[in-house]
Amino acid sequence: MLKSFKLNIVIFFGLCGLIVSGITGCSYNNVPATDKKLEFWTMQLEPKFTSYITNLIEEFEENHENVTIHWTDIPWEVMENKILTAVLSNTTPDIVNLNSSFAAKLANRNVWLDFNQYIPQKIKKSYLPNIQNSSSIDNSIFGLPWYLTTQITLYNRNLFEKSGLTSPPKTFNDLVNVAIKIKKETGKYATFFTFVPGDSGEVLESLIKMGVTLIDDEGKAGFNTPEGVKAFQYWVFLYKEGLLPPEVLTQGHRHALDLYQSGEIALISTGVESFSMIQKNAPTIAAISGSAPQITGSTGKKNVAVMNLFIPQSTKKVKEAIRFAEFVTNTNNQLVFARQANVLPSTIDGIKAYTSEQKKLQSSTPLSDAITISANQLKNTETLIPIQKNMNQLQKIIYEHLQYAMLGKKSVKQSLSDAAEDWNNFIVK
Repeated sequence: MLKSFKLNIVIFFGLCGLIVSGITGCSYNNVPATDKKLEFWTMQLEPKFTSYITNLIEEFEENHENVTIHWTDIPWEVMENKILTAVLSNTTPDIVNLNSSFAAKLANRNVWLDFNQYIPQKIKKSYLPNIQNSSSIDNSIFGLPWYLTTQITLYNRNLFEKSGLTSPPKTFNDLVNVAIKIKKETGKYATFFTFVPGDSGEVLESLIKMGVTLIDDEGKAGFNTPEGVKAFQYWVFLYKEGLLPPEVLTQGHRHALDLYQSGEIALISTGVESFSMIQKNAPTIAAISGSAPQITGSTGKKNVAVMNLFIPQSTKKVKEAIRFAEFVTNTNNQLVFARQANVLPSTIDGIKAYTSEQKKLQSSTPLSDAITISANQLKNTETLIPIQKNMNQLQKIIYEHLQYAMLGKKSVKQSLSDAAEDWNNFIVK
């Protein structure tokens, strides 16, 4: 699957599945009663959130007579194969937590229940509209938003001061100047973006921020354009000028966190959730870290990453599964989780309450500053990578050909043209 923000997905998108509080009442007149055992899959919650999710399940069961929840926690790296195998063998869970990109591939195969048929408008309208859209295709809502994160820029204030820089970059054009100054004054790199085909989608997102259209209306390559050339040239320039670590071609986004924690890069694009890990692993670096909005391009676009709950159409427990999904994702429960996991709620009331709480703090902290920045930019974010099947293959093709250009094996225009040809050949197979 497309692993946008894979480092942070392991760190923070592995935080799935908790939260406690009341359930919304709604009508299920057209849903038949079924037996009461629900299979619920989450990703990489154990052991940190074991007691929390257990409490969540216990509360739901106490308020729903004869309903039991069987919880299975699955490591991130095997979830894709696990759910695909379950779909093929008709052994899917009743509720499963996935990100929008991977779930969309299965949505195209009509795997997921369309919530439009079962939940009232009041529930639909409780979620942030731009977030609800991340799990919608052709007006069908195939997932309920759970929690989300927006990228922010964490930067090492000491390295910036040594380089004569007063603020972090706002755009990719700014990043070039920052990278040159930091390399000249400190000998260190400004940042790390991975070009490993099966890892983070952050470079793919950068192309969109720079004005590149990945896929046209016919599903064909839309990136072999002047905008595409300019975007490819941007990354080729940074690499050839020695402004990116050479291992960007071989190491994933996890390496970016390692470099930042060791003080070897001056900034990292990440989620607020990573800040807690930095505080634990590198408290000295955390103490000198500042936060800023995510870097964008000429479009001004900013990305949001969303985790959702999905219900397979094959479930025989539609009524109970929907109620449990609503229970987990209601405002009160999302707020509990947001406070513990440093993620953002996906409901309108939830984000209002959460940002209000941050403003009421007696004194700001580096973490609260990061949360505030992340929340404040939420209204201007969207899921940048199209919700479409085979996006992982498109990322692979683009990254591989971009690497050819970075290594000087092909010109930028040739790499872009070959990538477009490979994609167009792939979709007609």
